[in-house]
Amino acid sequence: MTTPILAPSLTSSAEAVAVVRQQGYAVLGTAAVCELAGCTPAALRPLEPGWADLPPDGYLKDGGRYRRRRHSCFVVQADTLNQVAHRAHWQPVAYNALHGGMERWFEPMHASDVLQPAWRQLLVGLGNLCSALRGQAGTPWYVEAHQFRIDTTDGIGRPTPEGAHRDGVDFVAVLLIGRHGIKGGETRVFEAEGPKGQRFTLTEPWSLLFLDDARVIHESTPIQPLEQGGWRDTLVLTFRAGGFQGV
Repeated sequence: MTTPILAPSLTSSAEAVAVVRQQGYAVLGTAAVCELAGCTPAALRPLEPGWADLPPDGYLKDGGRYRRRRHSCFVVQADTLNQVAHRAHWQPVAYNALHGGMERWFEPMHASDVLQPAWRQLLVGLGNLCSALRGQAGTPWYVEAHQFRIDTTDGIGRPTPEGAHRDGVDFVAVLLIGRHGIKGGETRVFEAEGPKGQRFTLTEPWSLLFLDDARVIHESTPIQPLEQGGWRDTLVLTFRAGGFQGV
């Protein structure tokens, strides 16, 4: 029997700052994401084919073949977005016990995707949300962008093989791009210093889970196939003031 899907409680773009300050996270539907970005859902759709040819993640320590990804880095400040030289993704072991402490070099995002107007609008809009939460307009945000496809090649796919975690940044944005032929993939958010937690499943393309990384930990449950070739695509954007994480 399939487990019922729990829908998240949605926050409007106007309420996002207040809700994140209150509980450490917020979930925005597609319409609210587009309001933040100043674009339409139709403007975001040309980005979606970029998930169809992601290279395999060769760093999975569990030996799995279920994760594909690309990774690129940017600096967003006020209304400007600049891509920086390609660099490794690195996290300390304190934040990623499974894959921390190692430089992981992934293939960069396609230039054609980075040049889409909606890409700049999305990152600028989320950067401005981060600045509003910090009360400092125009803060430079160092952004790592991760395109993920988790599939059911091995019968099960693990969106967060490291388990419930923080990322070691200021804010994290997890956008669902799409899901097909799967069950599972439930999102779970817990207080970092308390007992409260929430669980729900993102199903709407371009809906968003936005997290204050210092206040909450998060994970997504494994996916299993409902039909052959099932997958779940996400875009994870991390925002950090002061510079990228590095050795």
